[in-house]
Amino acid sequence: MIGIVDYNAGNITSVEHALEYLKADYVLSKDPAELKNADKIVFPGVGDAAYAMEQLKATGFEKFLKDFHASGKPMIGICLGSQIVFDYSEEGNVECLGLIPGKIRHFSDLLKNNPSKDSFKIPQMGWNDIEICNGGSKLLEGIDAHSDFYFVHSYVIQPEDENVIKGYANYGIKVPSVIEKDNLTVFQFHPEKSGKAGLKILENFVNL
Repeated sequence: MIGIVDYNAGNITSVEHALEYLKADYVLSKDPAELKNADKIVFPGVGDAAYAMEQLKATGFEKFLKDFHASGKPMIGICLGSQIVFDYSEEGNVECLGLIPGKIRHFSDLLKNNPSKDSFKIPQMGWNDIEICNGGSKLLEGIDAHSDFYFVHSYVIQPEDENVIKGYANYGIKVPSVIEKDNLTVFQFHPEKSGKAGLKILENFVNL
């Protein structure tokens, strides 16, 4: 059974629809106790990192996610859920979950040395292709090279260890877009909104 973490940070319905399309067994809950027997966890989210961390602490999901990660069972993070698994975010100047070493920085800071920076609108919003790297991931099996995925984000994941980057997009800079360490894989884009390729990623996760 897959557990979907609902911590008042949005991006839930489209994830539900994707899992329903895949005929996956899932439970959506605002209560960590109801997800304690889950075999896998989906950690979605959109919006502000500081608000999201407040909600995780208030709901008890901060401890739950850290404990679930320590259990070794598979987890995926999507969009905001891909960012706040790291140590720190410049968005709201907030300490995050610390499941993967690294920080989250604003696009403008990283683009400032690009002579064409003014041609890249922030947030990155829309379709972009990814380049698979560092051996890829089991969750990317069956995905064609340079497949397009749907992005909406103003902040960029900056892991300490570049070897955990399994896919990146180009948007004035290399944008880490698939990051995997141990049992945790996170996606800066929205697989649940990315058509056939995105559904294939979620199918791979369901079938782990």
